[in-house]
Amino acid sequence: MDAGLGGWFGTIIIGGLAGWAASMLMKTNDSMGVIWNVVVGVLGAMLANFLLPMIGFSGTNDQSGLITKFVVAFIGACVLLFIVKLFTGKKAS
Repeated sequence: MDAGLGGWFGTIIIGGLAGWAASMLMKTNDSMGVIWNVVVGVLGAMLANFLLPMIGFSGTNDQSGLITKFVVAFIGACVLLFIVKLFTGKKAS
């Protein structure tokens, strides 16, 4: 991570912001709190870093910038929320 925002603290901040933004886009924000936004953002980043190389894009690494890390986490969080909504049967409003 970048010098100013590294380690677990940076992961939680970026994951929380990405999870919150994804929950707003996917219209699940009313049923999620801060903790779930962080969980969805961090798990989404892990999912995106696993899936993106399979379709020809690179994931993130230690040299990736904050914006790149946020975008990857956001994409993964959106995919994760989409999958959850498929299995729970909740429809977007």
